Amino acid sequence: MDKLWSLFVTFLKVNLLTTSGPASAGLLYSEAVGRLMTHEEFVEAVGYSSVLPGSDAIQLAVFVGYRVGGIPGALIACLGVILPPTVIMLSVAALLTRLRGEAWIGGFVKGLAPALAALLVITAYKLVGEGGWHGWSPLLLSVGSLLAMAVFKVPPVIVLLVAGLIGIFLFR
Repeated sequence: MDKLWSLFVTFLKVNLLTTSGPASAGLLYSEAVGRLMTHEEFVEAVGYSSVLPGSDAIQLAVFVGYRVGGIPGALIACLGVILPPTVIMLSVAALLTRLRGEAWIGGFVKGLAPALAALLVITAYKLVGEGGWHGWSPLLLSVGSLLAMAVFKVPPVIVLLVAGLIGIFLFR
Protein backbone atom coordinates (compact mmCIF):
# COMPACT_ATOMS: atom_id res chain seq x y z
CA MET A 1 0.00 0.00 0.00
CA ASP A 2 2.93 2.36 0.69
CA LYS A 3 4.18 1.93 -2.89
CA LEU A 4 0.74 2.77 -4.30
CA TRP A 5 0.45 5.86 -2.13
CA SER A 6 3.98 6.88 -3.11
CA LEU A 7 3.08 6.47 -6.80
CA PHE A 8 -0.04 8.58 -6.43
CA VAL A 9 1.72 11.36 -4.52
CA THR A 10 4.69 11.33 -6.92
CA PHE A 11 2.56 11.72 -10.03
CA LEU A 12 0.23 14.18 -8.33
CA LYS A 13 3.23 16.34 -7.38
CA VAL A 14 4.87 16.06 -10.81
CA ASN A 15 1.69 17.04 -12.61
CA LEU A 16 0.96 19.91 -10.24
CA LEU A 17 4.45 21.37 -10.66
CA THR A 18 5.11 20.92 -14.40
CA THR A 19 3.36 21.98 -17.55
CA SER A 20 3.72 19.10 -20.01
CA GLY A 21 4.67 15.46 -20.53
CA PRO A 22 8.23 16.09 -21.73
CA ALA A 23 8.83 18.78 -19.12
CA SER A 24 7.49 16.56 -16.37
CA ALA A 25 10.09 13.90 -17.20
CA GLY A 26 12.81 15.99 -15.53
CA LEU A 27 10.95 16.30 -12.26
CA LEU A 28 9.76 12.71 -12.44
CA TYR A 29 13.37 11.61 -12.92
CA SER A 30 14.41 13.27 -9.67
CA GLU A 31 11.35 11.92 -7.85
CA ALA A 32 11.31 8.34 -9.13
CA VAL A 33 14.89 7.29 -9.91
CA GLY A 34 16.42 5.71 -6.85
CA ARG A 35 13.12 5.48 -4.98
CA LEU A 36 10.74 3.75 -7.36
CA MET A 37 12.97 2.61 -10.23
CA THR A 38 16.49 2.60 -11.65
CA HIS A 39 17.97 5.04 -14.16
CA GLU A 40 17.85 2.35 -16.87
CA GLU A 41 14.18 1.59 -16.19
CA PHE A 42 13.37 5.30 -16.36
CA VAL A 43 15.15 5.74 -19.69
CA GLU A 44 13.24 2.73 -21.02
CA ALA A 45 9.94 4.20 -19.77
CA VAL A 46 10.61 7.59 -21.40
CA GLY A 47 11.61 5.88 -24.64
CA TYR A 48 8.44 3.83 -24.84
CA SER A 49 6.16 6.70 -23.85
CA SER A 50 7.75 8.97 -26.47
CA VAL A 51 7.27 6.51 -29.33
CA LEU A 52 3.68 5.48 -28.65
CA PRO A 53 0.82 7.73 -29.76
CA GLY A 54 -0.99 9.69 -27.09
CA SER A 55 -0.05 11.66 -24.00
CA ASP A 56 3.53 11.11 -22.86
CA ALA A 57 2.61 11.93 -19.26
CA ILE A 58 -0.13 9.32 -19.05
CA GLN A 59 1.94 6.67 -20.80
CA LEU A 60 4.90 7.36 -18.53
CA ALA A 61 2.65 7.12 -15.48
CA VAL A 62 1.15 3.84 -16.63
CA PHE A 63 4.58 2.38 -17.44
CA VAL A 64 6.16 3.46 -14.14
CA GLY A 65 3.05 2.54 -12.16
CA TYR A 66 2.89 -0.92 -13.72
CA ARG A 67 6.61 -1.46 -13.17
CA VAL A 68 6.28 -0.53 -9.50
CA GLY A 69 2.86 -1.93 -8.57
CA GLY A 70 1.36 -3.95 -11.41
CA ILE A 71 -2.12 -3.08 -12.67
CA PRO A 72 -3.17 -1.32 -9.43
CA GLY A 73 0.03 0.75 -9.62
CA ALA A 74 -0.69 1.71 -13.24
CA LEU A 75 -4.23 2.80 -12.34
CA ILE A 76 -3.13 4.78 -9.27
CA ALA A 77 -0.29 6.52 -11.17
CA CYS A 78 -2.72 7.31 -14.00
CA LEU A 79 -5.15 8.85 -11.52
CA GLY A 80 -2.30 10.96 -10.09
CA VAL A 81 -1.58 12.21 -13.63
CA ILE A 82 -5.16 12.89 -14.70
CA LEU A 83 -6.52 14.51 -11.55
CA PRO A 84 -4.38 17.70 -11.39
CA PRO A 85 -4.73 18.81 -15.02
CA THR A 86 -8.45 18.07 -15.02
CA VAL A 87 -9.11 20.20 -11.96
CA ILE A 88 -6.68 22.91 -13.07
CA MET A 89 -8.05 23.10 -16.62
CA LEU A 90 -11.62 23.43 -15.39
CA SER A 91 -10.51 26.21 -13.03
CA VAL A 92 -8.38 27.99 -15.64
CA ALA A 93 -11.12 27.78 -18.26
CA ALA A 94 -13.56 29.38 -15.85
CA LEU A 95 -11.06 32.09 -14.91
CA LEU A 96 -9.95 32.84 -18.48
CA THR A 97 -13.49 33.29 -19.70
CA ARG A 98 -13.76 36.08 -17.11
CA LEU A 99 -10.34 37.63 -17.92
CA ARG A 100 -10.51 37.50 -21.71
CA GLY A 101 -8.66 40.39 -23.30
CA GLU A 102 -6.22 41.16 -20.45
CA ALA A 103 -2.72 41.85 -21.88
CA TRP A 104 -0.76 40.44 -18.93
CA ILE A 105 -2.02 36.90 -19.60
CA GLY A 106 -0.20 36.81 -22.96
CA GLY A 107 3.01 38.08 -21.32
CA PHE A 108 2.78 35.42 -18.64
CA VAL A 109 2.49 32.64 -21.21
CA LYS A 110 5.42 34.03 -23.24
CA GLY A 111 7.51 34.09 -20.04
CA LEU A 112 6.96 30.37 -19.52
CA ALA A 113 8.59 29.37 -22.84
CA PRO A 114 12.26 30.02 -21.89
CA ALA A 115 11.88 28.18 -18.59
CA LEU A 116 10.30 25.22 -20.35
CA ALA A 117 13.15 25.14 -22.88
CA ALA A 118 15.72 25.09 -20.05
CA LEU A 119 13.87 22.27 -18.32
CA LEU A 120 13.87 20.21 -21.53
CA VAL A 121 17.64 20.70 -21.99
CA ILE A 122 18.28 19.60 -18.40
CA THR A 123 16.05 16.55 -18.90
CA ALA A 124 17.91 15.60 -22.08
CA TYR A 125 21.22 15.88 -20.24
CA LYS A 126 19.99 13.69 -17.40
CA LEU A 127 18.62 11.04 -19.73
CA VAL A 128 21.70 10.81 -21.94
CA GLY A 129 24.53 12.87 -20.44
CA GLU A 130 24.79 11.31 -17.00
CA GLY A 131 24.66 7.83 -18.52
CA GLY A 132 27.87 8.73 -20.31
CA TRP A 133 28.22 9.41 -24.00
CA HIS A 134 30.79 6.91 -25.14
CA GLY A 135 32.19 7.96 -28.50
CA TRP A 136 30.63 10.14 -31.14
CA SER A 137 27.58 7.99 -31.95
CA PRO A 138 25.16 9.51 -29.39
CA LEU A 139 26.23 13.04 -30.28
CA LEU A 140 25.81 12.42 -34.03
CA LEU A 141 22.44 10.78 -33.42
CA SER A 142 21.32 13.79 -31.34
CA VAL A 143 22.48 16.33 -33.93
CA GLY A 144 20.94 14.29 -36.75
CA SER A 145 17.63 14.10 -34.87
CA LEU A 146 17.69 17.85 -34.22
CA LEU A 147 18.40 18.62 -37.87
CA ALA A 148 15.70 16.23 -39.06
CA MET A 149 13.07 17.92 -36.91
CA ALA A 150 14.21 21.56 -37.09
CA VAL A 151 15.48 21.85 -40.67
CA PHE A 152 13.71 19.10 -42.61
CA LYS A 153 10.46 19.21 -40.56
CA VAL A 154 10.37 15.43 -40.07
CA PRO A 155 7.63 14.55 -37.54
CA PRO A 156 9.07 13.79 -34.07
CA VAL A 157 7.49 10.32 -33.99
CA ILE A 158 9.34 9.34 -37.19
CA VAL A 159 12.61 10.75 -35.82
CA LEU A 160 12.18 8.79 -32.57
CA LEU A 161 11.39 5.55 -34.41
CA VAL A 162 14.38 5.93 -36.76
CA ALA A 163 16.68 6.87 -33.86
CA GLY A 164 15.48 3.80 -31.96
CA LEU A 165 16.15 1.56 -34.96
CA ILE A 166 19.61 3.08 -35.38
CA GLY A 167 20.19 2.58 -31.65
CA ILE A 168 19.55 -1.15 -32.04
CA PHE A 169 22.61 -1.38 -34.26
CA LEU A 170 24.83 1.25 -32.61
CA PHE A 171 24.40 0.39 -28.94
CA ARG A 172 24.40 -3.39 -28.74
